[in-house]
Amino acid sequence: MPMMYWRVESAAPLWRILAASGYGLWAWLGLALLLGLYPAGRNGTLVPLSVGTLLISAGLLVACLPWRGASDWYGWRPRRGSRPNRAALLALAAYLPMLAVAGLARGGNIFWATRLAGAALTLCSLSSLAYTGYRFCCQLSPSAQRAAVSLPISRLVFAGYAGGLWLWLCVLALGELTTPRGLYPWIMLLLALALLLGLLEGLAWQSLAGSATHGGAAREYALRPARFVAALFTYVIPCIALLLTRHDGIDLIAAALAVPSCLLGKCLERNLYESLLVRGAAG
Repeated sequence: MPMMYWRVESAAPLWRILAASGYGLWAWLGLALLLGLYPAGRNGTLVPLSVGTLLISAGLLVACLPWRGASDWYGWRPRRGSRPNRAALLALAAYLPMLAVAGLARGGNIFWATRLAGAALTLCSLSSLAYTGYRFCCQLSPSAQRAAVSLPISRLVFAGYAGGLWLWLCVLALGELTTPRGLYPWIMLLLALALLLGLLEGLAWQSLAGSATHGGAAREYALRPARFVAALFTYVIPCIALLLTRHDGIDLIAAALAVPSCLLGKCLERNLYESLLVRGAAG
């Protein structure tokens, strides 16, 4: 039964990547509100909230449509009228503090209730990310679980990286910064997350390469050209865009290219990685 659910979900990896980036966006926004570092006013708060809602709700919308191979949302099948499971409930729980932040956002966002709602938004987003990563691993075969032990933390790091890119794009699009220098610490943090994510993914691929039941080193070597392309989109293009932030006039264009590039690269990498997991499960 767990393997059956995993195979259904693997047919639609894109919405899981979009959802992870959306929860990452919510988590960063909530943390910024909690610390009083996001005095962007009501409109400046509603825009990233809305973007995150669209990203997170994409999978739920797909699950409600009669599309073959994408009929569930974190193991919940809403079209069949079943009750949400634990993963779906955690995912839905994050909508409550999101609505609270949307209703409380005012002025400099220094009201204590706004900060409390931001803290709840971050906590709920991280809880959903952590649990779904753990759930994904639990649904794998024992050999796949050993090879994918770093997936839960990798999911959290990716959410922080992609969500940070989304927030960076929203801030630039809204024109909330008076000087790009205010983004320098943020840029360095995103570069560090990109490095950490790359290291975690390298360890995950190395574990698969050492597992004979998942194709071994020969299969991993055959996928290296495609992995290189995925890394180009996931890391190289976004990191170059981050470094171009100091140049006025092209920072917004760079951010607009970095976000879809990261999502496209990650989607390609997940398809390659999960194809090896499926190969091992079938073997």
